[in-house]
Amino acid sequence: MISFTCDYNEGAHPLILKRLAETNFTQEPGYGEDSFSESAREKVRAAAGLPEAEVFFLVGGTQTNATVIDAMLHGYEGVIAAQTGHIAVHEAGAVEASGHKVLTLPAHEGKIVAAELQAYLESFYADAAWPHMVCPGMVYISFPTEYGTLYSKEELTRIRAVCRKYRLPLFIDGARLGYGLCSDACDLTLQELARLCDAFTIGGTKVGALCGEAVVFPEKAPGHFFTTVKRHGALLAKGRLLGIQFETLFTDGLYFAISRNAVQRAMELKELFLQKGIPMYIDSPTNQQFPVLTQTQMDSLKGQVQFEQWERLPDGRCVTRFATSWATPEESVDALARLFSKI
Repeated sequence: MISFTCDYNEGAHPLILKRLAETNFTQEPGYGEDSFSESAREKVRAAAGLPEAEVFFLVGGTQTNATVIDAMLHGYEGVIAAQTGHIAVHEAGAVEASGHKVLTLPAHEGKIVAAELQAYLESFYADAAWPHMVCPGMVYISFPTEYGTLYSKEELTRIRAVCRKYRLPLFIDGARLGYGLCSDACDLTLQELARLCDAFTIGGTKVGALCGEAVVFPEKAPGHFFTTVKRHGALLAKGRLLGIQFETLFTDGLYFAISRNAVQRAMELKELFLQKGIPMYIDSPTNQQFPVLTQTQMDSLKGQVQFEQWERLPDGRCVTRFATSWATPEESVDALARLFSKI
């Protein structure tokens, strides 16, 4: 069985497992106060070009998004996101459960547009009844988006400008950050992205770690952020587990090297689909690809290839998702090509 269902089907990069084994009997404090976590923070700061940044390691993506958003908002505020944004669709209402409404904007290939963000905010404050409403308190985007698309430097700069005008913090969910930054279509560096937001995450779960996300505040974290992390169940007592993983990922450029593997395999998949005359639902330059398959094509792959059914179209065809990861071998793409040659 060939699997392209997700980018965290595998465990962790072998170097992480090796490092975990090497340090297994080293006694260290808990809750992220260990020497491995401190070393990892320094490496993340250096990679992002932010020597004064505050860096925290949390257990998973949903907990991270809910924690950061709750920490940065007042109780009467909501968070603006695309209709297809992860917090609006795939996190089971975790943000709403913390008391903050997700205020959605139209999604354009998974992205929000600065002009529509500006129009939304103008309209909101033009309404005399706005004090009775959930106030927009921050803006959330993901990089890459749920559809594997990327914000350009210009797009992100424009969104940032609107946020500054209305004094709204901008939070970038980087659950798949490595796959975005290592795409040939990306015109942003990590350092540039870090300076265009008020908080961002570096995904580990989907990019080579067993688990964990790094939260980076380029300037200063919200007050009592550590306590907020604990209240959200996102604090790991054995924080060394997360520290060791991020320390390893940010040693000798490993995080970016393994991210490039996923993108390369995804581009090979895209080329394979196009060669077979299979249209793509969206032109994704990252590790998620969305070919539109007929029911016959899906039936032919059943039992041999695992992938996700994303959206059923009116004509009966199905938008599917094939995701590669840091560990996807070239042989998996070759095997899929052989299967398609028989369809």
